[in-house]
Amino acid sequence: MKAVISVIGKDQVGILAMVATECAKENINILDVSQTIVDGIFTMTMMVDIDRMDKSLDVFGDHITSMGKERDLIIRVMHEDIFNSMHQI
Repeated sequence: MKAVISVIGKDQVGILAMVATECAKENINILDVSQTIVDGIFTMTMMVDIDRMDKSLDVFGDHITSMGKERDLIIRVMHEDIFNSMHQI
């Protein structure tokens, strides 16, 4: 199974490293990363493999969202199926 992690916020050192570290702690494999900075705003989308993760997706999502709030970032974790359903016409 796959999930999508999105991050938006003011650019700062270590955003990618923080998210990647939390993924590694939970056995989440990062499959693809796209990031950009536009006028000081950082945006990143990660596609991750959650087949071997140690926690439930909800628990991980709540944890990483909370970590993001501490750094003034909006971090969302969404199962791939939900993401795909939201983006179908």
